[in-house]
Order: sequence, then C-alpha cells, then structure tokens
Amino acid sequence: MHDPMLMLSGVLAVVARTLGVQGTPDEAGDRGAVSIEQVLWYAAAAISVAVVAAIIWSQIRDTASTPVQSPSAP
Repeated sequence: MHDPMLMLSGVLAVVARTLGVQGTPDEAGDRGAVSIEQVLWYAAAAISVAVVAAIIWSQIRDTASTPVQSPSAP
C-alpha cells in the first residue's frame, strides 16, 4: 500500500501549485478566467483526498468492529 503522508504531500503540492503560488512580482495581478486544466487539477485533488479518506475510514471501522477479548484469570 502507498504511504498516506506521501500522497497527502503530493496532493498539497498540486493544490498549492494550482492556487498559484506567485514566485515573481511580474506574475501578480489578474490571472484571468479559470482554465479546464485548473478544473481538472482541482477535481483530481478532490478525488484523491476522498479516496485516502475512504481508505482510512474503512480501516478505522474495521478496527472498531473487532471485538475486544476480555482477559481471563488462570
């Protein structure tokens, strides 16, 4: 299975890049309309976050549904 922290870091990097972290003063100002590429990046980021959350939630539910064995005295 993939490392969840690595996947989260990748998603955060994609979102930060898509939000337009401006590197130079020349890039400041109106960026214009949203392109289809930006919409697809946001959709991919949202889907990957949902998949990771679903995997983690299913593991939590499986662990929570496991019965706890009470200790018995010898």
